[in-house]
Amino acid sequence: MITALSRIIKYGIQIFWRNGWVSVATILVMVLALLVFHNLIIFNVLTGEVITLLNDKIDISVYFKNTATEDNILQLQDALHSLVEVKNVEYISQAKALELFRERHKDDEVISKSLEVLDKNPLLASLNVTAKDPRDYSVIASYLDDKNLSEVVEKVTYNQNRLVIDRLSNMVGTAEKAGLIATIILAITATLVTFNTIRLAIYSSKDEIGIMRLVGASNMFINGPHIVNGVIYGIVAGVISLIIMVPVILLAEPYVSVLLPEINLTAYFSANFMKFLSYQLLFGIFLGAASGVLAVRRYLKL
Repeated sequence: MITALSRIIKYGIQIFWRNGWVSVATILVMVLALLVFHNLIIFNVLTGEVITLLNDKIDISVYFKNTATEDNILQLQDALHSLVEVKNVEYISQAKALELFRERHKDDEVISKSLEVLDKNPLLASLNVTAKDPRDYSVIASYLDDKNLSEVVEKVTYNQNRLVIDRLSNMVGTAEKAGLIATIILAITATLVTFNTIRLAIYSSKDEIGIMRLVGASNMFINGPHIVNGVIYGIVAGVISLIIMVPVILLAEPYVSVLLPEINLTAYFSANFMKFLSYQLLFGIFLGAASGVLAVRRYLKL
């Protein structure tokens, strides 16, 4: 078995070198597919970070009536915390709300003097609710739209923020779908190119395959080298694509840092280098092996 496997690998390498420029062309196409696959991973990371930043800036504010006690507010805060859709709930007391309001308008003399004239705090206590996913705000709003809460809740700001929340939700869904569709299209394209290349190699070895059959060679021994050939395409394309990505990441880093100061793209790439290498190799090997298997099966049906 070991001897047969070593011979299959040896013949697969021979086919790879024998095809020369055809192998180079196939690898280049696979490199392009893997580069886009790699960029899709980076794009998903950047998109996820942008969505997280936007999501952290959007929340639902629940304002309470003056008759609501602090116990009522804290009970609702605990209840909201128990919801799986909720990421964080921040309690803003009336005193804290007034403090924040003064700080925000400290340069406005008219507002500052108006607050000094007032006998009591005109602001309401509130809870700022942040969801784990922008698509979950409708669920949280439905929970707050309870008749039992109407005695203590003055208003919920979901309707005021609904347009922004819906747009953010649509952006999340669109980014996820676009990435998935692009990956599928590129995978199919790379598979078809590799498939046709291996088919060409099989046809060019038609006489050799016929002789091997006459001497009683098994299907595995005949077909194995062509599958190995596809795997070699994937491995070489995976390594080359990752090498190309290094200068691309270094060139893109200054522009990304301007748009997203929170992300250090070079550091992220360095920290996940082995993970990216594994992804590229696995994706490349899968494409090459799948193309080889399909091409071999197709040939055997002729």
